[in-house]
Amino acid sequence: MPTLVCVPITVAEVHSALDAAHLAQAKGADLVEYRIDTFFSGSGDAEEQAGVLKLVRESPLPCVVTCRPTWEGGDYDGDDMERVSLFERLGTSDEPGERPRYLDVELAALTRSANLRQKVNLAVDHPKQVRDLSTSLILSSHDFEGRPPDLTRRLLAMADEDSCKVAKLAYRARSLRDNLDVFDLLRQARDLGKPAIALAMGEFGLMSRVLAPKFGAFLTFASLRDESATAPGQPTIDELLGRYRFSTIGASTRLYGVIGWPVAHSRGPEIHNAAFESAEWDGVYLPLPIAADAGDAEGSDASFKATLLALLHEPGLGFAGASVTLPHKERLVALAEAEGWTISAPAAVCGAANTIVVERDAQGEIERVSIDNTDAPAAGTVLGEALDGLRGRRIVIIGAGGVARGVAAACIAGGAQVSVHARRVEQAQRLADDLGPRDLSGWPGGALDGGTLEASSLDDLAEGTRECPDAYVNATPIGMSGGPDPEGVPLPTRVIEGSSEGCVFFDTVYTPRTTPMLAQAAQAGRHTRD
Repeated sequence: MPTLVCVPITVAEVHSALDAAHLAQAKGADLVEYRIDTFFSGSGDAEEQAGVLKLVRESPLPCVVTCRPTWEGGDYDGDDMERVSLFERLGTSDEPGERPRYLDVELAALTRSANLRQKVNLAVDHPKQVRDLSTSLILSSHDFEGRPPDLTRRLLAMADEDSCKVAKLAYRARSLRDNLDVFDLLRQARDLGKPAIALAMGEFGLMSRVLAPKFGAFLTFASLRDESATAPGQPTIDELLGRYRFSTIGASTRLYGVIGWPVAHSRGPEIHNAAFESAEWDGVYLPLPIAADAGDAEGSDASFKATLLALLHEPGLGFAGASVTLPHKERLVALAEAEGWTISAPAAVCGAANTIVVERDAQGEIERVSIDNTDAPAAGTVLGEALDGLRGRRIVIIGAGGVARGVAAACIAGGAQVSVHARRVEQAQRLADDLGPRDLSGWPGGALDGGTLEASSLDDLAEGTRECPDAYVNATPIGMSGGPDPEGVPLPTRVIEGSSEGCVFFDTVYTPRTTPMLAQAAQAGRHTRD
């Protein structure tokens, strides 16, 4: 059975909720979930019950009715028995059209009250119900703080409940690796013969939602729009069905993505998934955030290594490669050296890589892992075209991270005179020391005349103590949407305005297309490249 797409709808008013359900149907949803937490007070108001019955009766799609209590992350703060009495009313209605397809009830509620369990069982196993018109029980468990230590125990408890037709477990992911536990839960549920929904919530959990069909999940959730999401990390239905081509994902689908921190700004998923669709390639490309702490390099290194190796070796995941961006490009080279992977000449020269490729045999076993740096040759080509060649050109690079290494190496290989400027001059000097003695003979296009490289501080650049260069290159995240300083410019205005008329301004940030630095440079009449 294909994995269904369910759109959750927070009910504030019946007519608007039904309008939302019709829109969900038009966008391709298979069913809707009416979240009546705030609509139903449990006060015995007849109009509230009538409203819920109307929702179910006039729903354009099969529906789930959920009244989530506050103690499990919802908004209902009334009496448990009042909401279960409503469920009983729905499940035992004389009108089959007033019976929802599913009721969602928490495992914790069901197991702590025999009376409540009896009423729930009556609602989902009533003599009036017939095949295709009956109400089934989704038994659920949620943790909005993190991964519970007893996930398997909860799944087994759900499987032991005869009334449970679908088991649902959701928890907040603290890292990408928490998604792998979700996939293991789905495998366990399959072995138990129990349809299941398993989700990791939050920005680290998108993988669990998009790859649900790959592991046989019963359904996944997608909101109508960002602001109507009922759990953190829910994609919109347009993103799920459009950008990620959810309906094409199956057990054989290969996983690709962009690894970095942050990655929400990346256009990689949009670009690569469109390319996969055009090429009819069975793959999906996702944001793959791996958190990093600038103040804890050792911990960030360990997290990157553990996460990437876990993705590589997760059974059935089919991880086939990724783009790697800030701040993990140098970490990728270090890991490749430790693991004995194939390292391209640009990656070796730069000491930074932005691409990992995983080759597997027909059984999915890893045959070869290789890394490359495509940033460097591309940056050299673009700058070379803009400057009519690199040899002898004076180029200033702002930043000293993985991106700066790539640009610097390409410029040196082309014979340029390069100066690297960073807030911490020691970081710029380390880059210069690393690249200075590198052998450029393996650079794409053959051996080139090597240029020169020196390090300096940003203060030195701001004071204007250098001659006007032929190009300025921003190799920092300053100006990047979603980055630490999206409105910032890495150069003082006086430096931009004081540059020569033929000076080229090149930004490695591509979101937005016109960064604040490029906008200032264009306003000053200078040449710009991105």
